Amino acid sequence: MPGADLLELSDIFEGPVAEAAPGRRVAIKDCMDVRGLPTGCGSRAFEGAQPAKDDAEVVARLRRAGYVILGKTTMHELAFGVTGINDWAGTPPNALDPQRILGGSSSGSAAAVAHGLADIAIGTDTGGSIRVPAACCGIAGLKPSFGRISRVGVLPAVTTLDCVGPLAGNPCGLMEAMAVLADDFLPEPVEDIVVGRIAVNAEPGINEAVDVALEAAGVPVVPLALPNLGRAFEAGLSIINRESLAAWGHLIDTGLLGQDVQKRLERAGAVTRCEIEAAEAMREVFREEVNRLLDQVTLLALPTMPCFPPTIEEARRDLSAVALTAFVRPFNLSGHPALSMPIWRSLGFPASLQLVGRHGADALLCQIAIALSSKVKVLARYQ
Repeated sequence: MPGADLLELSDIFEGPVAEAAPGRRVAIKDCMDVRGLPTGCGSRAFEGAQPAKDDAEVVARLRRAGYVILGKTTMHELAFGVTGINDWAGTPPNALDPQRILGGSSSGSAAAVAHGLADIAIGTDTGGSIRVPAACCGIAGLKPSFGRISRVGVLPAVTTLDCVGPLAGNPCGLMEAMAVLADDFLPEPVEDIVVGRIAVNAEPGINEAVDVALEAAGVPVVPLALPNLGRAFEAGLSIINRESLAAWGHLIDTGLLGQDVQKRLERAGAVTRCEIEAAEAMREVFREEVNRLLDQVTLLALPTMPCFPPTIEEARRDLSAVALTAFVRPFNLSGHPALSMPIWRSLGFPASLQLVGRHGADALLCQIAIALSSKVKVLARYQ
């Protein structure tokens, strides 16, 4: 398989890997059913699981469109982590810098694309789990509008935050994938674009990179603020903790979970009913706050992450690493589509730009990202 000499395929894929010529190769995150393969969710708790009898709906759509399913990719255990570190199922190397994390939880999916082993990969995003790996690996990733893509055959089965979505080398790949994954994914006219630039606190260089990219794109930019961004982040954490506990709490006493996921699930038990009620109230407040801004501009722009990807050593000292999701998790709460694309800075690791669109306007968001990427100086491997 092309690119296989870069690393061991077992670093990225769970189980057998199909052969396929470039162009229609797709890798599937291990929380989705692929007929004939077990669904392991990156966890020893699922060791010995029986092969799935049917494909998840997204997998079936890809097969019908002529894509070859390469296999299942490794992931942060139970899709409940940000770093992509998984000492049981495997931690793929970051193609840009093996010393740095590649992000989670769709870690293997991002690695498959970044290493050139897959043309597209399918991941899930509950609190940034597509966009963070895309940012860490220098590729593009899309969290669609909540409910836009079927989750039939995807774990966990019950969620108010999680979205299935694609990762690809560039926004064109995202557009092609979404045309298969979503019904009525039709191009819209791209004209009179106005970008709302959301003010955020980030490491030196991150905001500068975003501003330089938007200036290079040559579109009108309006400075805007989301006062409840931080509160929405906290609300998203409360809800994901409660929903993950409901899905996986029965595994806490099995001794089969990794240390980081074990501790997060145990802490999730401390989330109170009052906190959930407050989080749901913030969901409505923040959704309307975003909607009001999107009544003024075409889309919102902000960094994908507040910092450059930490090293694996640094991440092991902060296994939850939830701060990496400060700018992405709020849009899981609100349900708006959000796309991450890499942008260049002159020194250091590449930053990533996050674009957020109106609910349901996923196609327009992809088209605008394609238009912007043609004008923005990005990684040579991304062009």
